[in-house]
Amino acid sequence: MPNLGTVLKTEISRLARKEVRGEVEALKKASSTYRREIAELKRQVANLERAVKQTAKALPAQPVKQADHGRIRFSANGLKSHRARLGLSAADFGALVGVSALSIYNWERGKAAPRQAQLQKLANVRGLGKKEARARLERS
Repeated sequence: MPNLGTVLKTEISRLARKEVRGEVEALKKASSTYRREIAELKRQVANLERAVKQTAKALPAQPVKQADHGRIRFSANGLKSHRARLGLSAADFGALVGVSALSIYNWERGKAAPRQAQLQKLANVRGLGKKEARARLERS
């Protein structure tokens, strides 16, 4: 006949294993759910990072804000609209200011900013009308 102590010990061990198994199963399910959610979040982050890179490539460069060079201010959009009002090409406008057409393009796109001496020349051209600008170009 089995000893009462051994029977109790065996029964307690069996019940403890059963309880632990139930708890472990719940933890395994939760763990696998968390792993799936983490993997999905990682995929979403990767997709969002790709979208940000594509958007950054598609956006034009930020225009140069009005820089404070003494009392003369510069605005890339202002330069572009003034050149359009005068009806001049970038090469012609550059000839008026004394710079290349490429410099004018870069200033208008905000990729570069004019130096102090060039700002003074731009300020001098700022007050010109169409006829006066054409006359200055013909004289040059």
